[in-house]
Formats: sequence, C-alpha cells, structure tokens
Amino acid sequence: MCGITGAIAFTESGKKYLGKIADAVKSLKHRGPDGEGIFLHDHVAFGHTRLAIIDTTSLASQPFTSNDGRYTIILNGEIFNYRELRAELEKEGMQFRSKSDTEILLGLFSKKGKSCLEMLNGFFAFAIHDKIDNSVFIARDRFGEKPFFYYSDNDVFLFASEPKAIAAFGVEIIPDEDVMPLFFHLNYTPSCEHTLLAGIHEIPQGSYAGFSEKKSFQLHKYYSLPHHKKEISYEEAKKEFRRLLEKAVTDRLVSDVPLGSFLSGGLDSSVVTAIAAKHKEHLETFSIGFRDQSFFDETKFAESVSAHLGTRHHVFSVTNDDLLASLHSFFKELDEPFADSSVLALNILSQETKKHVTVALSGDGADELLGGYNKHEAELRVRKKGLSNFIIDVGAPMLGGLPQSRNSRFSNRMRQLGKYAEGLKLSATERYYRWAGFCTDEEVDRLLLKKRSRNSRHIEKEIVTGIHHNGEFNEVLRADMRIVLEGDMLVKVDRMSMWNGLEVRPPFLDHHLVDFVMQLPSDFKIEPGNRKKILRESFHDLLPAEIFTRKKQGFEVPLLKWFRNELSGMIEELLNEKFIHEQHLFNPEEIKKLRRRLNSNNPGDSVARIWGLIVFQKWWKKYVENK
Repeated sequence: MCGITGAIAFTESGKKYLGKIADAVKSLKHRGPDGEGIFLHDHVAFGHTRLAIIDTTSLASQPFTSNDGRYTIILNGEIFNYRELRAELEKEGMQFRSKSDTEILLGLFSKKGKSCLEMLNGFFAFAIHDKIDNSVFIARDRFGEKPFFYYSDNDVFLFASEPKAIAAFGVEIIPDEDVMPLFFHLNYTPSCEHTLLAGIHEIPQGSYAGFSEKKSFQLHKYYSLPHHKKEISYEEAKKEFRRLLEKAVTDRLVSDVPLGSFLSGGLDSSVVTAIAAKHKEHLETFSIGFRDQSFFDETKFAESVSAHLGTRHHVFSVTNDDLLASLHSFFKELDEPFADSSVLALNILSQETKKHVTVALSGDGADELLGGYNKHEAELRVRKKGLSNFIIDVGAPMLGGLPQSRNSRFSNRMRQLGKYAEGLKLSATERYYRWAGFCTDEEVDRLLLKKRSRNSRHIEKEIVTGIHHNGEFNEVLRADMRIVLEGDMLVKVDRMSMWNGLEVRPPFLDHHLVDFVMQLPSDFKIEPGNRKKILRESFHDLLPAEIFTRKKQGFEVPLLKWFRNELSGMIEELLNEKFIHEQHLFNPEEIKKLRRRLNSNNPGDSVARIWGLIVFQKWWKKYVENK
C-alpha cells in the first residue's frame, strides 16, 4: 500500500508540471512513511511513497524498473496471487531480483500487456512507462478499492492517489457546481468519473487507459459485475460460498509485516476474523468502544468473539473528547468534501491499530454484496405490498409530530418509519435514490442558489442506471456495489487507514467471491428478517450464537449533541448569514430553516445535512477562500 502520483506532458508547455513532482510526492508522505522515489523520462514523471508490506527491503523500492530497463512501474496496492504468478513466469524463464508483488506485476505486464489485468487478484492503482515507445499504461482494480484521481487538459495528464497531490502540481481547486446537488443529497460523491472538484475525475473501477507518446487517453472497461444467473441449489451455494470466502481470507494473510483483524462484534468482521484465526496463531484483533455513548458501543460482542476464537484482543475505549480531537485531525487532512461521520471513529481505530500491526483485515463489502443494510430489508418489504405497508401509509401523517433523530432507539425508529412511508409512494428508481441520501431533490434545490443544470441531471441519472420498475432485487445490490461501496465505504477505509500508514484488506471483495455471489438468486442473500442469509447459514459453526441473532448496529457519531453544545460555535462561524451571503452558493433562508429544525424536538436528518454543510464549508475555507 502506497501513494502514487505522476504527470504526462502532451506539449512543451505541459512539461512545466514535471518539475513539481517532488511537491506532489511530499503531499502523499502519510500514505508511504517507509520511503519515496521519483522517476523522470522525457515527458513523463512518476512519484511514489512507500508503505512496505511485501518484501520490505530496498530491492522492492519504487518507482521500480525492469531488469532490461524498458519498463518502470508505480503501484499502490497488493497482488495477493503474486506467488502463483511468479511461479508461472519463472517457468517461462523470467528472473527476478526482489520478492515483491510489484516486480511480478511488472513482469506479467511485459509478457501479457493489458491482458494481465484479468489475471490479477488484489486491489491496485498503477502506472507503467514503456521507454521504447514512450507510452504509459494506467489501471485501477475491479471495485475501486484503491483511488485513482486525475486531471487532464490539452497540455498534461496529472494523476494521484489523493486530490491534494494534484493540487500540489498547481491545479486550482474549486467546487464543480454541477456535482454539488449530488453531494448535498448523499454527503459524498459516488465515483461515476466525477468528483466535487472541478476538472478532477476518477478512473472508474475496473478500467484502464493507455497513452501513446504525447497523445490524449481513452478509458476502457476490463471488468463489470456479472448479470446472468447461476443455476445452483442453495445447499451447493453455501458450500461454494464458504470455500471462496475462506480462500479470500487466507489469500489476504500474505504479509512480511505484522497483520491483524478489525473485530467490531458484527457478523462480517467476526466471520473474517474466525477464518483468519484458523490459519494464523495468536491473531491480534482490534475494536473501538465508546465510553460516553453506550447506545453505540459494541465492544462486549467483539470481546465475546475474541474469547471464543482465542485472539489477542485490543479494545480502544474512546471518549467524546477523543472523537472531537479526531474531528479536527479529519478537517486538517480533508482535500475533498466527504461527510460520512463514521470516518472519525475509523480514524482513531486505524491510528491505534497501527501501533500494533501494519495490515488489518476487515468485513467491508459484505453489506453491499449480501443485502445487509436496513434499506435492503425495507425495499423487500415495500415489494411485498402487505397489510403493514397500508397501515404505515395511513399512519404517516402522525409520524411527523414524533421525535425523529439517530440518537436513541425510539427516535431512530420513528425516523426510519417516516422515510419508509415516503418510499412507499415512489418508484423503485426514485426510492433507491431517496433512501441512499438524506433529503429530497426539492430540498437540495432550495438549498443551492444555482439551479440544477442538464449536466447535473445527467450525472444523477447515471447513479441509478440499472434499477428498473419491477426489476429484480439484485439490481439494488449491484447499484450499491457501484455507488455506496466505491463512493463512500471504500473512500472512508482508504483515507482513514492511509492517513495512519495502515493497510486494510477486505476479503469480501475478492473478485472470485463477488462474481459468484452476484450470480445467485437474491433470496439466497436476503429474506424479510434474515439479511446476509448465506453468510449466516454458511458459518454458523464458527461463532457464538448471539453474533448471528443480534441486530445490526451501525456506528453513529453524537453529532446532534455536538451541534447543540461543543460545535455550536463552529455552526455559527460557518453557517452565519453574512458568510452565506458572501459565499453566494446557498440559500440563506434554507440554512436558517435547517438550523431551526436542528434545535427542535424533531431534528430528523437535519443533523446529517448540517454535517454535510460543515464539512463542505471547512473544505471551502481551506482550498477556495484561502487560495
């Protein structure tokens, strides 16, 4: 795991960017505290910061050049099947000077070209320069686990693991107003090649591009989620699912540095940890507890799993003050607005975990793959069209007078019922988009002064493509794999772990496993009252029974409490009427309305919406106002 950055000049004028490669590398130092390097050749500059995981010697340092001097690579990520690939290449007579997966990928590319992508099992973003024809090849992994941002104009193509490195080349950072409606609906920007930063895009998941000398590029897809169905019985599916997940976990145990596992006490991380513990003695596990927030604390479940498996468990018990300190650290590093508040806890967990290991397994991806979210079960219930839907629809007007927030079980239940009642009246496409976010299109339109453009509507349409009226439920899961996973969950994991020099590996995103699961009937994965069905029923023998019967408990930061107390001054600083008028982005009256609702007995999702505004404003002051 590392940081990569580079510049490809198309013109003589574009070559001025090559001289700024050192600044770009410096901005990514947190991603690779173990070393850095730069490669320069004609119109190409590559930079790399290294977090040493496989072959920690200097022989594996990057940029890495092939033995014959032709190819040079920079890689962020890991190739988990590199040993098998190495054995195949050695049979063909290829020799290697390191034990790294980077050299294996470079050797494979020299033999297979772009076809090598089909053979890789791992997560990655990489660039390869060919000195003979002065070309560059770039690629990103199948699910977008590793980031790949880029900026392109007539003179240059710039790329990096994080936007701050592109800014270091001198690119102006301003918001893309066409994407702002999307951000203020979701609190993040799903990667449909767009970011909230004007002119800065992302290479889509499962894509590659090639550059011949001084010519522009064109993106190509090499991977898409399968759409056809597999004919298989449920019993056979359970056996194959277990085999594939066990292999995915064991493949991700390869490491030349200490490795452990996140263990929240939820089903996903518990199953991953249980498998890992069978293959690695004295496995170290890590969880975070909330001393001041018992409603959100899951450590007793994590401790139960650890005791059952015999792992060396570490619990990091944090206070409200610890979370607030993490908040300020988050704002310091923020280079693109991202308002999933659970990043704060993950930042602390990553920071503390890094004191013990350099690699951690996680359960990320299971909810999107197997139907683990509340909205998934809600979607199933909407489609059943039973009596309960009629009762909720009739009673919806009464819900408006009840307290709705995320800060207690009762108020959160009322919030969920209100949102469910709203979804009953929508089409499948509209419902997906509404439930993915925190407000309606009308509320976003009232918030922003600039009216939604044709391009804005096109971008939003891209988000929900593939979800059809009366379509199969697997469409919803595919959409989550494209949108929620890549735009929210994987961003959160990559940024928080890499800010702390920690590599996180999610076995549920092994592409063999994903391909298999995506071809299964949806009722193998989720039924009313039984989410992630195949996971529960394939691994029931490995864990305590309570892990399979407890309800999912997502992490929530106590934002409402903060906004009414510790962060009230921040709200006044960033959302006061004078600043809003000067900024000329937001409707002051809509901001006032949100602030009034925040302080009412029925705050609803105004808490999340205010948080999105705070994050945006902090970013604005750092990159736009102070430029």
